[in-house]
Amino acid sequence: MIDVTDRIQIHEDELAFEYVRASGPGGQNVNKVSTAVRLRFDVQNSPSLPFDVRERLTRLAGKRMSNEGILMIHAQKFRTQESNRKEAVERLVDLIRKASERPEIRRPTRPTTGSKLRRLDAKRRRGETKAGRKAPETGGD
Repeated sequence: MIDVTDRIQIHEDELAFEYVRASGPGGQNVNKVSTAVRLRFDVQNSPSLPFDVRERLTRLAGKRMSNEGILMIHAQKFRTQESNRKEAVERLVDLIRKASERPEIRRPTRPTTGSKLRRLDAKRRRGETKAGRKAPETGGD
C-alpha cells in the first residue's frame, strides 16, 4: 500500500510499470538497458480515489491522461530502473496530493466605502490636472 494522504491509500496492484530504453547520455548503457519507466494508473476505475479527487486529478493531469482515463507518467532521470520507478511513484503521489486539496471557495466582495471615495478623489484630482493643461478660453464675442 502506498500512503498518499491520511485518507487515501493506493494498492500497488493498481500501478502498471513498463520499462523502456531511455534517451540521452549514458553511452552503451542507454543502448543496452531499459531503465526508463512508464507508470500507468487507471484513474477512472480506481477504487482508492474518491470521486472529487478523481475529477480534480483528471483536470490536473492534462496531456498525461488518456481518453480512457489512464494516467501515464514517464520517468528517465536516473540510470537505474529502481530509481526511475521510485521517481515515477513519487510524482504520482504528488499529483494525487495536489488533487486531494479542496480549492478554496471564492466569496465575492464589494469595494469598501473608503476605497470608493479614494478612487473618486483620485479621478477628480487627475481631471483637475488635465484641465489645468488646457489653454485659457478667450472671452471674445
